[in-house]
Amino acid sequence: MAGSNSDTGDEVNLAEVLEALKEIKESQGRLATEVEAVSMRLDTIAPSSSQASSPITNKASPSSLAGVPMTPIRTVSESDADNTSPTTKEAVQAQKSGFTSRIILTTYPKQIGIKPLPLQWGAPDPTTRGPVVVSRSSSTIRRRNAHGGSYSIYFALALASKQLNANHRPDFTNTEPAVNIGPFPQWGDKKKIVAMDPWGHLAPWLFADTIEKEDVDIRPTIAITKAHMKLPELEESVRSGRLVPDGKVCLNAAGELAVTKFAVEPVWYLPGVAERFGIDEGVLRRSLFEHTGGSYPELITRGDIKVFLPPIGGLTVYCFGDPAKMSDEKCRLALRIHDECNGSDVFGSDICTCRPYLIFGIEEAVREAQNGGSGVVIYFRKEGRALGEVTKYLVYNARKRGEDRASDYFKRTENIAGVKDMRFQALMPDILHWLGIKKIDRMLSMSNMKYDAIVGQG
Repeated sequence: MAGSNSDTGDEVNLAEVLEALKEIKESQGRLATEVEAVSMRLDTIAPSSSQASSPITNKASPSSLAGVPMTPIRTVSESDADNTSPTTKEAVQAQKSGFTSRIILTTYPKQIGIKPLPLQWGAPDPTTRGPVVVSRSSSTIRRRNAHGGSYSIYFALALASKQLNANHRPDFTNTEPAVNIGPFPQWGDKKKIVAMDPWGHLAPWLFADTIEKEDVDIRPTIAITKAHMKLPELEESVRSGRLVPDGKVCLNAAGELAVTKFAVEPVWYLPGVAERFGIDEGVLRRSLFEHTGGSYPELITRGDIKVFLPPIGGLTVYCFGDPAKMSDEKCRLALRIHDECNGSDVFGSDICTCRPYLIFGIEEAVREAQNGGSGVVIYFRKEGRALGEVTKYLVYNARKRGEDRASDYFKRTENIAGVKDMRFQALMPDILHWLGIKKIDRMLSMSNMKYDAIVGQG
């Protein structure tokens, strides 16, 4: 009996110790955050006065208190700048730009003060799933659960040039989606959607409580609006009788169209992306790290962060007719998946036929919507088969100076780029799952790669 009581007492004592350690860790995290915030304010207000004559600091910085590896920058007075090394001059410029005197290289899991918001990809409801948090603002940097950012390069440039306050918070008043969509069962399947955030259009409103109470910066990755579309070819389509104005989809004799637009930024769930390509997640992380010049070191050091917002173009959905009909299996659906071709789509270059195909897809989508179904055109930013316009124009030159045959075109592309195509359609079907599309009655594409990707994803 005495032994039993002793065991119970030990268990109680252990629980108390663990609870005390947890409280100490949380207190240290809060302290580190507050100390760092004060330090950042002091560095911004008087970056050079307090450290003008000091050597490289050996003192524990606020961030080192939080266990964050740092590279200190020597701080000098502005008057000494002309007599300093390039590194010191860079430090002076950093201070002038409003940055602190320390550089955060990377973070690691379970550091004091590092506490990412829970994110359970594929959970069926948003509360359980949690928000995608990528901001590096002072109040949010320790709560991040994602890497990168679609416009992170331009964002960084804006901060460096002092065009943007690092702690700016968006005012989302009246920015709610123009139409409702979902949720659909596919949103809760982590194998169906791995390249976008299914809750990204509602993030500021779904997680308003987290934003307010925990002072975390949470932003949408999808926006939905309504607009009118006007293209010169569509006026000709009306004149020729291919399109008939109905006042709802095709609004008038000028061929003006009513359209619902969905802008989507990529959000990659790394385990799912790796599985989709049949590779190891570690290999994917290493390749992304190394071939972005080491721009995202936490891809390597933060295995606990499973989401990456790549700095690449996203996509736009153009829906003609009632958006609710996209997911209605009783309604017919016409679909075109179109990959960006700036020269033809925008400027009408005659060396390729992308714009005529795009116009055809729009016309057929409108006709399907007018017949009581749904018409959808999805436009991906994958210029030049995701090889870029430089490679594309080099291939154009080869075409013009040789025999302009399709077989030679693909061969010359491979000779120059090492691959015929880098669009990799494996991630493309995710948007169809998000829209709730389960069947396609008219696939307005000749691409076997797109067809195979859609069929492969069910």
